[in-house]
Amino acid sequence: MVLSLSNEAAFGKFVMETGTTVTITWQGRRVEAFVPAPLPRGGIELPERVVRATERAAASLLRAEDRMAHRFEPLARLMLRAEGVASSQIEGVRAPAGMVAVAQLDPEAVDATSAWVADNLAVVDASLEHARSGSALTADDLHRWHARLMAHGALPDELVGRFRQVQNWVGGASPREAAYVPPPADHVGRLMRDLVRFINSSTLDPVTVAAVIHAQFEAIHPYGDGNGRLGRVLIGWALARRAGVAVPPPVSVVIARDIRGYLSGLTRWRQGDVAGWVGWVADAVSRSADQVVEVVGQAEDLRRRWEDLLTGVRSDSAAHRLLDLLPQHLVVTAPMVADLLGVSGPTARAAIEALATRGILQPLDLRPSRPGRPAQWWMAEELVSVVGRWSR
Repeated sequence: MVLSLSNEAAFGKFVMETGTTVTITWQGRRVEAFVPAPLPRGGIELPERVVRATERAAASLLRAEDRMAHRFEPLARLMLRAEGVASSQIEGVRAPAGMVAVAQLDPEAVDATSAWVADNLAVVDASLEHARSGSALTADDLHRWHARLMAHGALPDELVGRFRQVQNWVGGASPREAAYVPPPADHVGRLMRDLVRFINSSTLDPVTVAAVIHAQFEAIHPYGDGNGRLGRVLIGWALARRAGVAVPPPVSVVIARDIRGYLSGLTRWRQGDVAGWVGWVADAVSRSADQVVEVVGQAEDLRRRWEDLLTGVRSDSAAHRLLDLLPQHLVVTAPMVADLLGVSGPTARAAIEALATRGILQPLDLRPSRPGRPAQWWMAEELVSVVGRWSR
């Protein structure tokens, strides 16, 4: 089936194969599944309004990158944390930000849900490291990320880190009631080879590539679970690789605030409305990048207030140096601070105490999950709130 889109003569008419439906049998009943068409090997013509939207989004990416440049590493961690937490929330996987921060350092110290969200953050990290490497993306890379994503999930072992060999669906108790039925498993390998080919060879602009990759990945739904989260990881990977930004803005934060628009856009993509979907993603990228600038400003205002609270404490003290760690490590322990700052245990504890007495750090009470004396964790509550408000 072929669908023509756009009447805007300046950029011509865009034509794309939308895919086909095939009939499968589920528990003796006939159900239609969607098989997306292969992605185009040439360029994609889009309406001028959409092209302009992708250009604005690309400019917003660079502005956000410039805003973080002078304090890249700690603020970058805030951006990545917001992405992973929001992407998990979209799938209904929710955990307190403090618990997720602990899980990143000690998964056994918290509940499985917090560890599962931390797994999402780990995959975001791994994908951006890969994007910066310049290496071609392969199915094996996707499998490794999927296995990490599912480390604390309930997916059967035979479906972890490999393309599915069974039929899946989105929404409902079975394919008969589903909102969407992806292609049968015997189509997945071929479609994923085509998608990986497109990922590594497309010359389209970064925002369009990110939009196309994500939509096609979601249409294929190649894994037994985790497709939404891994598909959103690919948005960040594409923006980092193609736009050259070290840390892309957390687009999942914007998606989480407009789930209906997001799901509607994916449906329109399957119907052939590439222009509508790319435009939606471009707007999401722009909004996310603009919000990065706001959140970085809030974090810096908070840092200045913390500095004021430490008036009278030597500027070269461990307490002042600990402030620099907090955007990157929302929770800390004394041994962790000692290791990160290269100081003795008593000095690390004194630094924590200096921040705690001024309300910068608060004790985080955890239920012991193993025998022995539990570690005392401390959390920068106000900074967690900045991330939490943004991620909701």
